[in-house]
Formats: sequence, C-alpha cells, structure tokens
Amino acid sequence: MLVSGLPPLWGYEKCAFLGFSDRGYKQMLVVICAPGPGPSRAREEEPDPAGKEEAAPAAKKRRLAGGERYVPPPRKLNTGVSFGAEHFAETSYYFEGGLRKVRPYYFDFRTYCKGRWVGRSLLHVFGTEFRAQPLAYYRAAARAGRLRLNEEPVRDLDIVLKNNDFLRNTVHRHEPPVTAQPIRILAEDEEVVVVDKPSSLPVHPCGRFRHNTVIFILGKEHGLRELHTLHRLDRMTSGVLMFAKTAAVSKRIDEQVRQRQLEKEYVCRVVGEFPEHEVVCEEPILVVSYKVGVCRVDPKGKPCQTLFQRLSYNGSSSVVRCLPRTGRTHQIRVHLQFLGHPIVNDPIYNMEAWGPLRGKGGKIGKTDEELLKALVEEHRSKQSLEVLGIGEEDLNSSESKDCGNSELSLCGNQDGQRGEKGWEEKDPLCVECRTSRRDPSPKELVMFLHALRYKGADFEYCSSMPEWAMEDWEE
Repeated sequence: MLVSGLPPLWGYEKCAFLGFSDRGYKQMLVVICAPGPGPSRAREEEPDPAGKEEAAPAAKKRRLAGGERYVPPPRKLNTGVSFGAEHFAETSYYFEGGLRKVRPYYFDFRTYCKGRWVGRSLLHVFGTEFRAQPLAYYRAAARAGRLRLNEEPVRDLDIVLKNNDFLRNTVHRHEPPVTAQPIRILAEDEEVVVVDKPSSLPVHPCGRFRHNTVIFILGKEHGLRELHTLHRLDRMTSGVLMFAKTAAVSKRIDEQVRQRQLEKEYVCRVVGEFPEHEVVCEEPILVVSYKVGVCRVDPKGKPCQTLFQRLSYNGSSSVVRCLPRTGRTHQIRVHLQFLGHPIVNDPIYNMEAWGPLRGKGGKIGKTDEELLKALVEEHRSKQSLEVLGIGEEDLNSSESKDCGNSELSLCGNQDGQRGEKGWEEKDPLCVECRTSRRDPSPKELVMFLHALRYKGADFEYCSSMPEWAMEDWEE
C-alpha cells in the first residue's frame, strides 16, 4: 500500500491505529497522546513549529451551577505537529545480544470521552472495555494519582462521564526489542530521504512500538524530522523505504501513484523449487485480523495481482523476484503461501497452524477464529509472541473495534520519580515488569523478504541484494 500526500508524520503523535504498525491504514482512532513526566510532574505544553505537540485542554474557569463539573471543549488537532526533542528524550536505547532495546519509560495517553461512554461510570467503562486488568488495578491506579479526568485526579471511579470529558492515564511502557542492524541511508537531498530498513522495525509508532521505529531512530540518531511517509513496508520486511521532506514533494509523488507510474520490486527466499516460468497470482486477499495481522486468500477479499520470477534454486529453496501490481496487506506473502511456496522463515504464513499443506491453494480446514487461536498458541509454545509484535497482555484484552483501548489499560508511574536509576526501576502495578520474557534471537527477527527497488517517473532507488538472496547461500 502506498500512502502519500500526508502532513508531517500524518499527526502520528495524535493517532492510535486499530492494529499494529504493519497492518495497514484502514481504520484509525484519533486520540491525543503526549509524553508523560509522571503524575507528580505533569505539565501542559503549548504547540509550536519546533515540534511540541498540542497541549491538553486548559481548565478555563467559568461560573458553574451547584454540583456541575466543568468539561473543557475539545481542541482541533494540529496534524502538522511532528515529534520534537522532548519526545526523543523520553528514554534511550541500549544494545544487547544483537538486539536494539528501549529502556522502560513513562508516558501519557490522553483521550476524550467516546460517545458510547457518556452517562456511564468510569468503573463501568473500565470493567467492560478495558478488561486487560482487573478492577482492583484501576482502583489502585486512581489512588496512585495516575488517572486524571479533565486534569483533576480521579478519586472515585463511580464518577459518571460526560460528553467531551478528557481522560489521561500515565503508563509504564515496555517496547519489544528489534534487530540491532543499523538503518542505512541510501540517498538524501533537499527533497527526499531514502533508507534501507532492517527487518523487525515498524516504520512509524503504532501498537507497542514508539522509539523502536524507523521514524524515531531517524529523528534521534540522524536528526531527520518532520518526514512525510510516502509508502510503507511491513514490520518484518526489509529494504528500500522512501520519505519526502516537504509537502510539495509528497504531493508530486502521490500524483505518480494515482497515475500508476511507480514500480516496486522485491526479492525473497521461498520453500522448495519455484517454477522457472513467470507466475502471475491474482487471488483476492481478505484481512482475517488487524490485531494479530493475518490475511488469507478469499473470494470476498480485495482484488490484487503479483508477478513472480525465479532467480535461483539451491536444491532446497528458491530466490524469487516479486513485482506487486497492487498494494494489499501482506500481498506477496499471502500469494506465495497460496502457491505452495511460502517464505522460508515467515513467522505467520509458514506455520503448522495453517494445516498440513500450510495454506497451499487456500486449503486451511479451520475457521478464522480457529486459525488465529492456533497461530497464537504455536508462537506461545515457542515463546515467540514478540515476533508477532504482541504480548500476553494484548491477548488478554477485550477484542473490540477500538484496539487502542488496550493502551489505556496499561500501567504507569506510581511516584513520578525519574533519573538514571528510575529507568531501570520496576513499576509496582506494571504487568510487564512482573513478566519474564525470553528475548528473540536476531535470527528470529529477520524474514527473507526485501524491497530491492523503488522506481518512479523521475527517480529510482535500489539497495544491495541481501546475503540470504545470493545464489549459493545455504542456511
């Protein structure tokens, strides 16, 4: 999928996507997000061109009737605001065992009261829509001062929500590790930045990822900010990724997209001996789950087309050139699975959960619910849920349309303390602080699918062929 003509970062600081970074731009829940210094050091920040995000609504004083609670009106979101220095300074990276890791940090999630919450108590909302935690957790969070309603500490969860109520929750965030492979800049001028994205890195903040994303790493380590996302790559896909530096450039390339002047070329390594002749797959693709990120071939899906050409065969696996003519989610991976040649190390489409044929010909023999359960259980048994970009707490949360809800049910800072030691301290209410996880190996975070070339009417950018795509490569 190509997305262009957007303001800087598409206002990502103000968006919680329904699903993870590599699930597509199909649905979006607008929220207001701001980095939280913790309950004891909360402050309002005014937006400015340098990148400070929009402040929470100021508590304007006016005469109130007896017992009436003042509810500030929502502010119009400034979609041009980008990430600033204060966002990058929330935490820091460290490298261990071939992985890039993020030290846990405190963060504010902010949202206005949704229409369906009006007239309901906070306790009822937490109990029905934020079930990742027991109600005892929310009571403890309120006592700790991490829950605020219209910038006032919540003391009583029985308080009834009103239209435009503003809710803030300070959370303790843990991000999944990604590969330590650096982001290489392939080209840069006054119009564009082109990078070679490593596998396992989401392009932009989404789901559980924020600092371990291409956007944040480019901003923090290369000083590249306010970039316009022109297209995207799945989190597990590596290769050529292009950003525009100005809205004008973004608009120009967007015009090329509409006129079908852009061409993308991928290379992958698949199971078995792929046919020598050119193969065209036009099977429609349907999204099974945005949350886990699973698609399959289905007559009710969206039409798409991919051209495949074998480049080499080493006796057990083939290197295949892929030319997607459309941009559906996981299109190349799903079409290869359908053809009976899934990507060798695909953590979704080359799993036993798809049945003995592993989805070849669309033959699965399971309902969508049974398939998702089998996939999750297979990764859980291998202690590799992180490879899917999800954790146990994500699976325990209620499956609702507003996947962003799970963010408000995370946990936060009890005393607001920071400093060098504070980065390593465990939060007493944090589920992840109490969970011991096996780190994925760098090998687990690499999938053999690489965007090799991105070509437009007046530009062409290429990366080098990955090591695993060499003709004589053997595992």
